[in-house]
Amino acid sequence: MVTHMGLVGLGKMGANMRERLRRAGIEVTGFDPRPEVSDVESLAALVDALPGPRRVVWVMVPAGDPTRDVLGELAGLLGEGDVVVEGGNSHYAEDQARAAELAERGVGYVDVGVSGGVWGLENGYGLMCGGDDDDVAELMPVFDALRPEGPREEGFVHAGPVGAGHYAKMVHNGIEYGLMQAYAEGYELLAAKKGLITDVHGTMRAWQRGTVVRSWLLDLMVRALEHDPRFEAIDDWVEDSGEGRWTVDEAIDNAVPLPVISAALFARFSSRQPESPAMKSVAALRQQFGGHAVRPSAE
Repeated sequence: MVTHMGLVGLGKMGANMRERLRRAGIEVTGFDPRPEVSDVESLAALVDALPGPRRVVWVMVPAGDPTRDVLGELAGLLGEGDVVVEGGNSHYAEDQARAAELAERGVGYVDVGVSGGVWGLENGYGLMCGGDDDDVAELMPVFDALRPEGPREEGFVHAGPVGAGHYAKMVHNGIEYGLMQAYAEGYELLAAKKGLITDVHGTMRAWQRGTVVRSWLLDLMVRALEHDPRFEAIDDWVEDSGEGRWTVDEAIDNAVPLPVISAALFARFSSRQPESPAMKSVAALRQQFGGHAVRPSAE
C-alpha cells in the first residue's frame, strides 16, 4: 500500500491535494516548474526520492501537451512495477494509448477524473478511476485520503479499465454544463422581471434548502451573487475546456440524444460572439417572408 508518492503539478488543485494527502499521513514529494512551490528541482529528482519497489507518481497538470510531455519524460524514468496516475482531464482514448506504451516498460497506468476544484482541500474530491484491479487496490490509501468523508461509494468509483475514469469525468462535466446553464437561465429570467421580483439573490438563496433544485452549484451561484449581485465585474465570455465537446461527440457516436448538454455547449459558443451572424440571418429571413421589423446595426 502507498505511504509515499510523487505528485507532479502544484497548481490550485495539485497543491491542495498534496496538503490533504499529507494531513492523512501520506508522504508526498511534489514537483512543479515553479521552484517556490516545488519540493525537488526536477522530475528525475522526484522519482529518485520515491521508495521502491513500486513507485507511484500522480500527474496533475493540464490536459494536452503538458500532460503528454510529463508522461513522456516519466516513461524514461520509471520501470517495472511502478504506477502512473493521470489525474487531469485527458481524453479517455489517449489514456488507453498511453497505458499500452507504458505497459511495454512494465509501468502501470490509472486514469482518475477528479472533481472538487479549489474546495477539495477541506471538502474532499470526487474520484472516478479506471485501471487494473491490482493497481487500483494498491492506490486505495491515496484515494481514501483524497475523497470526501462518508461512505466510499459516495465519493469514489473504480468505473472500469483504463479510460473509464476520464470517460466518467467527461460525462460528469457534460452534466455540469447543463446544470450551470439551467441555473444561469433561471437567474436571467428572474432578473428580467424587475417590477415583480425585487430580490433575485434572495430568491435563489431560498432554494438552497428543501427544494428539488438545491445543489452545491446553486450554493456557489448564491455565493457569486453575494459578491456581485448583477455580475457587473465580469465579461460574458465563457470558456470550455473540452469535456463538453467530447461528451457531445460520444453522444453522436453512440446515438444517444443529449439535447440539454448540447444546448449548454452551444450557449458557451454564443457567449464568445460580439454579434451573432446566425441571428442576423434569422432577422433577415423574418423580414423577407413576413415584412417583420429589424433593428439597424450598431456600427
